[in-house]
Amino acid sequence: MNLWRAGFVLVTLAAASGAAAQTSSVAPAVPVSLTPRSAATPRLNGPKVFGVRPGAAFLYSIPVTGARPMTFAVDALPAGLVLDSTTGRLTGQLQQPGEYPVTLRATNALGTATKPFRIIVGEEIALTPPMGWNSYNCFGERVTQDLALRAARQFLQLGLDRHGWTYINMDDGWQGDRTGPGHALAADPARFTDIKAMVDEIHAMGLKAGLYSSPWVVTYGGKPGGSAENPAGTPQAWPKAPHNARQLPFAIGKYRFTYADARQFAAWGFDYLKLDWGPVEAPETKEMHQALRATGRDIVLSLSNNHIKSLFAIIGEVAPWAQSWRTTTDIRDRWGRMAWDIGFAQNQWAPFSRPGHFNDADMLVVGWIGGWNPDNLHPTQLTPDEQYTHLSLWCLLASPLLIGCDLERMDDFTLGLLTNDEVLEVDQDSLGLQGVQVGGQGETKVYAKKLDDGSLAVGLFNLGAASAKVTAVWPELPVTGRQRVRDLWRQQDLGVFTEKFEATVAPHGVVFVRLYPTP
Repeated sequence: MNLWRAGFVLVTLAAASGAAAQTSSVAPAVPVSLTPRSAATPRLNGPKVFGVRPGAAFLYSIPVTGARPMTFAVDALPAGLVLDSTTGRLTGQLQQPGEYPVTLRATNALGTATKPFRIIVGEEIALTPPMGWNSYNCFGERVTQDLALRAARQFLQLGLDRHGWTYINMDDGWQGDRTGPGHALAADPARFTDIKAMVDEIHAMGLKAGLYSSPWVVTYGGKPGGSAENPAGTPQAWPKAPHNARQLPFAIGKYRFTYADARQFAAWGFDYLKLDWGPVEAPETKEMHQALRATGRDIVLSLSNNHIKSLFAIIGEVAPWAQSWRTTTDIRDRWGRMAWDIGFAQNQWAPFSRPGHFNDADMLVVGWIGGWNPDNLHPTQLTPDEQYTHLSLWCLLASPLLIGCDLERMDDFTLGLLTNDEVLEVDQDSLGLQGVQVGGQGETKVYAKKLDDGSLAVGLFNLGAASAKVTAVWPELPVTGRQRVRDLWRQQDLGVFTEKFEATVAPHGVVFVRLYPTP
């Protein structure tokens, strides 16, 4: 819920126990972030668990806010890993499968923060939804080495890494010809002077790097894909065909370069691959999974696009081979598209969300975006209330969080949306569950998501055009007894409630809370 609109918004929080109603009203002229500024004392953020495969390169940057300088320590650090005590970066390798419980510590002049953390060595990676940035919604197919590195540096300048944001992902447009080993894809030399050096520099910042490909002969943007009609993969002239025609070049060719490309991606050091085609199907997914696995490098496999809406019928076959998959066509910065078409149409996917395998509701459309066209950069068309709904819902859905905006145009309001650690904690919960609708009627909806500490994240949404009272009733959630209710956007306790929690929610807005059982 956003109280920072022009005019007055009245919020009422009433307890069934008969506690006095709480009211507040404010009216700044411009949107102001509800997220409090990070304290100067250390606060450890991000997930409570990290997955890595045996023998794979390990890189985890401990996300922590607070005044610098800061020193880091890890209790019970397993042999094979090394901690840089000044940056908080963990590197190395772990050979033996198993679970390694450790304690993270961060200390500055004002105090020390600690956090239990589990390192799980096994076949599952991305045990919580990936968080990062993708180039497409602001730069389209014009991504370059310079733009990617500028985004990475801006990540650090904005402090996004201190809140758990990790990946710098290049979308379509980086590809050159098949001049690499085994006819693997090379980067376009006009855009990338040294792609491996770029990835190394991103890693040196404590971040990770991602890129894009397709099993088709060409990608949606007309760049070389992962297959061809000739064994060398040399470019060919094709008659223009619509993307959804399922015919060449927007189809899979006779010759596939899956393993050669995977080896090249790993040699460059990439950590994330968006694989984009339609319809998404199991054979190509499994083949790419096996090719990436054979490299020995942990590379997250993210599937796109669900534009023919056939993925749900085969998701049971596809899910074991990927870390995430798009459940929707491309998002746009319009209320109806973000909310009605995508955000509130995800309940059927909930059974397939689990650690290492997540339903992807597509990128975040906040900040300055271009709708795939860098010549059309503009502030998001979503209102402040709609943006709070967007972030709250995506975190309840356990969706991967990928920023799609121009980071160099980031304003304080957008930064506040992306750096609220109590909100992000809901997305990064180690149970990996997707929240679902449990209550509401008509244009009001109540969503709930069970969290690993026994608490419950609850979103009270108003999809209507006028303010409305939304009520979360205990049996629907379900919870019982006394519950301490905390406003996640403001990071404030609201009191102890019994039987129900209700609020007057602004149009297209949300009240996002967390319920803690209270003796």
